[in-house]
Amino acid sequence: MESVLIVSAGEKATALIAGMFKGYSTPRITISKSSSEARRILSSAEFDLVIINAPLSDEYGQNLAEICVESTNASCLMIIKSEHYESVSQSVELIGVMTIQKPINKALFIQAIRFINASRNRLSGLRIENQKLHKRIEDMKLINRAKFMLMQYLGFDENQAHKYLEKQAMDKRITRLEVAIEIIKIYEN
Repeated sequence: MESVLIVSAGEKATALIAGMFKGYSTPRITISKSSSEARRILSSAEFDLVIINAPLSDEYGQNLAEICVESTNASCLMIIKSEHYESVSQSVELIGVMTIQKPINKALFIQAIRFINASRNRLSGLRIENQKLHKRIEDMKLINRAKFMLMQYLGFDENQAHKYLEKQAMDKRITRLEVAIEIIKIYEN
């Protein structure tokens, strides 16, 4: 974890939360005292983790947590007063926000950070896999578009178009995608 945004109205609580990282990791820590300030910071910088120490000066923190989850790649940890813990945690956990209850126990805090790190690593792997799959789908669309053009303009059937793409790729020592792009350029004009 390289960067953390701590959103907390109280200076003592902010110092306590920042101090919890000592001995575990040394991320770049940015501090915000309100939800509105945190939103401005989130719009211009990327963070690995946003810690919201509820309540904030201008809202409880649930809206900020929702914005964080929906519009950034940051993980979100919300620290909630014990009397509000059940109701708030039930609503924010549904959108992917991890919660812990006040008073903060350092061992529990570090355990939560480790869990968040493990989840981020897993999610990062899934995002990469998802991007690869989207790329393959886009490549397949282009290849199918080129096949359709061969069928439309040269009278090939689907099998002949497929074989033509394969043979051109082998003969030219390029990928089927590159052949497909060449065909699309030729027949698109």
